[in-house]
Amino acid sequence: MKRKFLFDWYQTPRGKLLQGLEATYIQRVITVSCQQTILQIGGLGWENEFVDCTLYKKFTVLDAKSLGCAGARKIQAKAHSLPLKSDCVDMVIVPHLLEFDASRFTTMRELERVLKPEGILVIINFNPWSPWVRCLYLWDIQWADSWRGHFISRSRILDWLKLLNFEVIMVSEFGLDTITSKHGKAVTGAASLTSTAYAVKAIKRRYNLIPLTPVQTAKSTLAVVGSLSVPTQANHHE
Repeated sequence: MKRKFLFDWYQTPRGKLLQGLEATYIQRVITVSCQQTILQIGGLGWENEFVDCTLYKKFTVLDAKSLGCAGARKIQAKAHSLPLKSDCVDMVIVPHLLEFDASRFTTMRELERVLKPEGILVIINFNPWSPWVRCLYLWDIQWADSWRGHFISRSRILDWLKLLNFEVIMVSEFGLDTITSKHGKAVTGAASLTSTAYAVKAIKRRYNLIPLTPVQTAKSTLAVVGSLSVPTQANHHE
């Protein structure tokens, strides 16, 4: 699927504002240490605006066309078939990729596979209910022809994450010049109409089943009441 719509969007005045907000957001949510592994699925070309690749030496961009800033390590591969072993990544960032991925749910399963238990997943998508995004998509013929993706609602992303045993800890919305975030129980499924894009931050949970040992019935060593026969004495009346 083509991502030309995304890169053309970043060239518009509103797109440049969104790019700045997303760079600020990603910079804030990178809470892992510089010694841990960060994997970005889908290159942007301006990763140096939110991460210092000289400090985060294990920051890697995986892209089918080897997109990404010059200082980052790169892996050329498909998102739905990651050439990585299981439980090897501390944090995964997915900026505007699932919307253009025909195998998006397979990609989600791959993200869950390569993430370590308690690893962090950050997903950024366009808001499908934004009038601005919809109008630009419908009215601009050139960009509409280049669109080969599907808008994904935030509620659907939350459902997928729940199905894959992720715990959503924060959702954020990108307005014109602000970032609004909700944490914990304040997380809801629907995004507001005023936001251009949204982000979801989740943690991979792994629940281990504890096997139950069969309960063996112990043989009783106590005498049952009434089990002993007691001789009865006859009463003789004169």
